[in-house]
Amino acid sequence: MTAPKKNTKKRSTAVRNQSAEEVKRNLRGEAKRMHTAAVRETVVRKSRKTPGDSYAPPENIITSTLGELIQGVRTIPEDQQERMGFTQDGGFGAKLWMAGDVSLVKQPCVAIVGARDVSSGGAARSRRLARELARAGVVVVSGLAKGVDTAALTAAMEAKGRTIAVIGTPITRAYPAENKRLQEKIYREHLLVSQFAPDKRVYPSNFPERNKLMAAITDATVIIEASDESGSLHQAAECTRLGRWLFIAKSLAENPTLRWPQNFLLYPTTRVLHQTSDILDVLRVN
Repeated sequence: MTAPKKNTKKRSTAVRNQSAEEVKRNLRGEAKRMHTAAVRETVVRKSRKTPGDSYAPPENIITSTLGELIQGVRTIPEDQQERMGFTQDGGFGAKLWMAGDVSLVKQPCVAIVGARDVSSGGAARSRRLARELARAGVVVVSGLAKGVDTAALTAAMEAKGRTIAVIGTPITRAYPAENKRLQEKIYREHLLVSQFAPDKRVYPSNFPERNKLMAAITDATVIIEASDESGSLHQAAECTRLGRWLFIAKSLAENPTLRWPQNFLLYPTTRVLHQTSDILDVLRVN
């Protein structure tokens, strides 16, 4: 298929109709804009090279496996064990690299996940839920992405609660870069978990794998905001496979433009979230 020809004649006529002074003025304006853009780009490049601004990876890294981490607290259904790396020859699930307080996994844990490009209303719901769970003594778990993840983790910490970040990159890297300080705070004061070896290359497939791990180490997942194509649905599917509770925000369940909530509400472990006590009741947290 041939690209359409540009109407160069019309454009050149428009230029000829401009006065010489107008042409000069336009050129000066364009040159100024290009110079400003170049200066901004230089500033960004310089800021990225500032040593004090780079991510400081954890010095003390704990290695374990999924099976060891959740032993005595959560189980993997028998029909899912092989898929999760539990084998008769001694496989005990994915190998994990962690930094921080591993004992947090032994407490009631609820994941809050959703859109990276979250709406203001969705961000507010994420923060409110995280604060209320934290005050009830529940560990708030999320993935450290932009949007819902960041809102939930930050709000839980502001409420003096405990958090776990499960990431799709090695713990020696911070992604997104804008969350590097948050990631450092989490591994120093809470818990950072990855199933990817230090300095290992990152692939898009890492993130669904991250969702699978997050579902496995938590008691429940809450989806705050997600489209029919959202990556959060990987975690919803893992909840149904692993027998974990799945809560769908009321605003999503009542959205007539979305198909996925009604599909998941067919499962007995899926609920519409009306209030935080809905979660506390099924987890038997007073």
